[in-house]
Amino acid sequence: MPNFSGTHTALVTPFKKGLIDTAAYEALIARQIEAGLEGIVPVGTTGESPTLNHEEHLRVIEMAVQFAKKKTKVIAGTGSNSTAEAIEYTQEAEKLGADASLQVAPYYNKPTQEGLYQHFMAIAKSTELPIILYSIPGRCGIEIGIETVARLAADAKNIVAIKEAGGTVDRVSKLRQALPESFQILSGDDGLTVPFISVGAVGVISVASNLIPAEVKAMVDAALTGDFKKAEALHRKYYGVYTDIFLEANPGPIKAAMAAKGWLQDEVRLPLVSMSPGNREKLMATLNRAGIV
Repeated sequence: MPNFSGTHTALVTPFKKGLIDTAAYEALIARQIEAGLEGIVPVGTTGESPTLNHEEHLRVIEMAVQFAKKKTKVIAGTGSNSTAEAIEYTQEAEKLGADASLQVAPYYNKPTQEGLYQHFMAIAKSTELPIILYSIPGRCGIEIGIETVARLAADAKNIVAIKEAGGTVDRVSKLRQALPESFQILSGDDGLTVPFISVGAVGVISVASNLIPAEVKAMVDAALTGDFKKAEALHRKYYGVYTDIFLEANPGPIKAAMAAKGWLQDEVRLPLVSMSPGNREKLMATLNRAGIV
């Protein structure tokens, strides 16, 4: 059983004049490795997967594997609202050397729970990669129901974890009750990571750790070892960052924050746009108070 305990970064995809900025991406991954993070997640929502073409999507995964040098896990974002496309991406990621696959719930077409079950089962049967489900109803319009997660955990040996971004500690508690102890729950929301761990999650797939990898890891490690006093102190220190990097659609604000550090260009692809002046000012003030910029 693969172990996904710890901190994993949902990587941004840096752009420069409309193209993928390979040098900035390599440096980003090097910082994750230096901070000791357990994993990186290329081409999730934070990686702007909706606006990457097919070749770019696979190239970003390939580069993540290459730059990680087996020093941290590579969990490739290979989900889609088309089952056939998700299978294709997942099989390609497996060939490229990814360690696991993150599978978001199909968005826009709103399948039933039976449709979700069949979608994820078809993907699981197509690959040997461990699969992490990803439930984020705010983006997809549907959640992966607790009973559906339990069915998938029972019926597919390689569906081993879920990234939970439903926004409630109660759902994590219900998932923990419904699932075998070996099935792993990861927070999909930086601001809820500590409370999620307190009721049975084993880590996070983080947006904030693009910017503060060591700090997020220290918070998660403290919570996982039962030092909730330290975890709470770190949570409080960076909570404003966790919230303000979502003042506008992800990954606009996290890229603005990273650009302020000089790590990449403040560039997203349409239909996303750079932050509004007012929200940018608020974010920069928060980063300054936290000692980040």
